Amino acid sequence: MTLETTSRAQFTGNERSTDLPDDTTGWAIGTDVGGTFTDLWLRAPSGKSFVCKSPTTADVVTGVINAVHLAAEIAGLSTEDMCRRVSRFGHGTTVGLNALLTGRSARVGLVTTQGFGDVLEIGRLRRGTAGLNGLDLGNYFLRGRTAPLVPRNLVVEVTERVNPQGEIVTPLDLGSARRALETLRDEGVEAVAVCLLWATENASHEAAVAELVKEILPDAFVSVSHDIAPSVGEYARASTTAANAALGPVAGHYLVKLETELRTLGMEAPIMMTTNAGGVVPAATLTASPVKGLLSGPASCVVAGQSLGKTLNQPNILTLDVGGTSFDVGVVVSGAPLLRDEVTFGGADMRVPSVDIASIGAGGGSIAAVTDGILTVGPRSAGATPGPVCYGKGGTEPTTTDADLVLGVLDPDSFGSGGIRLDVDAASRALEEKIGKPLGLNAQESARAVRELFDSAMADLLRSVTIERGHDPREFTLVAGGGSGPSHAWAMCRELGLDGFVVPATATAQSAFGAGTSDLRTTASRTSYIRLSPGLEPDETHALTLCAALEDARDRALAAIPDPQSSTLQYTAAVRYRGQAHHLDVGLDAAPDAATLSKFLARFESEYELLFGKGAGFREAGFEILSVRATAALASAAPGASTAGEAFEFRGVRGVIFDDPAAPDTTTVYGCSWPAADQSVAGPCLIQLPGCVVVVPPGGTATTDAHGAIHVKVGN
Repeated sequence: MTLETTSRAQFTGNERSTDLPDDTTGWAIGTDVGGTFTDLWLRAPSGKSFVCKSPTTADVVTGVINAVHLAAEIAGLSTEDMCRRVSRFGHGTTVGLNALLTGRSARVGLVTTQGFGDVLEIGRLRRGTAGLNGLDLGNYFLRGRTAPLVPRNLVVEVTERVNPQGEIVTPLDLGSARRALETLRDEGVEAVAVCLLWATENASHEAAVAELVKEILPDAFVSVSHDIAPSVGEYARASTTAANAALGPVAGHYLVKLETELRTLGMEAPIMMTTNAGGVVPAATLTASPVKGLLSGPASCVVAGQSLGKTLNQPNILTLDVGGTSFDVGVVVSGAPLLRDEVTFGGADMRVPSVDIASIGAGGGSIAAVTDGILTVGPRSAGATPGPVCYGKGGTEPTTTDADLVLGVLDPDSFGSGGIRLDVDAASRALEEKIGKPLGLNAQESARAVRELFDSAMADLLRSVTIERGHDPREFTLVAGGGSGPSHAWAMCRELGLDGFVVPATATAQSAFGAGTSDLRTTASRTSYIRLSPGLEPDETHALTLCAALEDARDRALAAIPDPQSSTLQYTAAVRYRGQAHHLDVGLDAAPDAATLSKFLARFESEYELLFGKGAGFREAGFEILSVRATAALASAAPGASTAGEAFEFRGVRGVIFDDPAAPDTTTVYGCSWPAADQSVAGPCLIQLPGCVVVVPPGGTATTDAHGAIHVKVGN
């Protein structure tokens, strides 16, 4: 079977379209590169939409181009004809993240101020546990296993010093800088990170070193801290700058190649890349700062959920994306995704504004095992090769996909990944042998036990991002995406006390949809350090300091917006109690005065107590304002009108195990490519969409809206 045939077989409902109008412009594409599949969403100006996917390739670009060819085939056009019609090409990827996690990033040298060469080695108190989660934090054998991104022998120091006010105390010694860079050149570094003390207040020394890098290492990628992470705290700034340098040669190379390939196919639209913060920017602007696109794939899914929330007039959204190896959750509160200032991957703490995404190793390929009589599911994954046992590609360890197949959720003859027939008998044997025998269960009981543990782990993560942060999950609309999310959302609703969930028509390619529809959004930060001693109220001098920083951040955020007059602006400031290591980002007015700053601090205390509990605030410590951030957004073009969609097609009846393994429920199976509006079906039933299965439990109901979304009520 050829690659194209394999990819096409993944979507049983996406036949070649013959009813698209002869639109010559205004088409939109969104793509998302995952570890196993590359998803693509395509929309014509009429509103007609499709989703498809192609296997991800080692070079990434080939997988994206294969998906583009497949989309053209589904649309009934030649690839060149379709590409000429595209006016928006959105892109999300985990290429940079995977490079960091697998150690395939570039060889980096770090240039820092004399006396600060150990900054990455020392890190913070939690340096030895960076990247560890859950029970791993208590395992002392795992501590200190992740080395700094830049080894100590590739860290060089230069003679210079700037004070916190930006005044030059010790001029830059160009001779020491030249010798340091020659050392890095002799070590064969591919990229150079420059992070000098207090460069955020005076960047002249960093700029001079960067010019020397171009002379001494002309082929090296250069990353300077005052551009990449202009914030207080030399460790986070150095770590972020080093990570950006490590990603530069990797991410920049593939983006240039992808744009070249698309141009060859006739596409004139630039690649719009999703950033960590959830908007899109021209990919060319990220070639110098690839760390800002590290989480572009997962962030796109949250943005898609935010978009659906606006459509449904639901401001509070929980997005879940269950893929092959991970389960990602995002939270949208009052119409805006929750953001965080720092992320940690591959032992690197990176200070970049990012959508707050929580993840665990739980997906369709998560391996189930029994160790010392205890059942575990994940984080190990079978991936795509060899994959679950039921794929018949050599896998021997049962996975959650094998469990879903034995439970009756998946149809062995119309599975949405790989164009293969699933082997029910092989999955049953593996579950009984590896799970059933140690625990005294049969295959069906083993499958149900795997599903219960899998669902409980995902429900725990949902609790951690809601209840543990002061949010009631019952006040949120749960949006299920990914290949397995719509199959398991009903169980998470029961665990959390939710009455139902929503499955978009684009569920299996939610991140691609988000990349194709996100607003153009840029962010810019500026240090603005203000310390308020206990009992001291902010005055006009403090207000003027913040106003100057806000103006600078605003100008830099708007610089990348093609139509500044039509954009919207939001401002936040990082604030904490004096003596704390962590801060909160709190909304701020564009031109605050002393009275406004007093209200800002009161808002910080309110949000602090909402997060950590009533009475947790401690005004007696005083306050510290660290930096400000401006976010500029330009709304994307409105999507075309929704088309009629299709009626649910009856596809049969089969037994599905919901609660009692010995008594499967007789379950009706429906299916379509894009649901028509105003349909209603009663559970128990399964609704097969391209690439995923929506499970409606006994006592539940499912209805459809004008946008093709399926609203499931789980019942009692």
